[in-house]
Formats: sequence, structure tokens, C-alpha cells
Amino acid sequence: MAVKREDIPAVGEAMYEQMRAEMEATQWGRMVVIDVNSGDYEIADDDLTATLRLCERRPDALTWGELVGYPAPYYMPQRFII
Repeated sequence: MAVKREDIPAVGEAMYEQMRAEMEATQWGRMVVIDVNSGDYEIADDDLTATLRLCERRPDALTWGELVGYPAPYYMPQRFII
């Protein structure tokens, strides 16, 4: 069954939760990119590398990425206007 685009975040987060303990024990600080349709995933030091590797195997992948061990994949510094 194909995942609808609007369901990608919920499905991706649920899939990651199932593998969280294993990922945090062995892949802390790396990116995991998951194909939410197949459950296949790729791990790399950055999201682009992981995504490209996964898409080589699964050209039609709908992807969700997580930075292993952190609440968000990117840090966005706040800028203050004075």
C-alpha cells in the first residue's frame, strides 16, 4: 500500500520509533533516511548521501529523514533584529 504524501511524517516517525534503540546504540549523530513505502533505509553522515543511496535502490521512494539521537535534523540559529 502506498503512503499518501500528507502521511509521510507520521509514517516516517512511526518507522523510526521502531528502530530508534538500535540506531541510537550504533549510529548516533548520523542521518537515517527511510522509504516510508517499503521500510528500506540508508544511513550516512549526511542526508544527501543517505537519500541518494536509498534512491539508487528505490527510485520511487517517499523519504523521511531523522538525525539519530537528536530531536531535529538541523539547527536553525535565531537571529535578532535590533
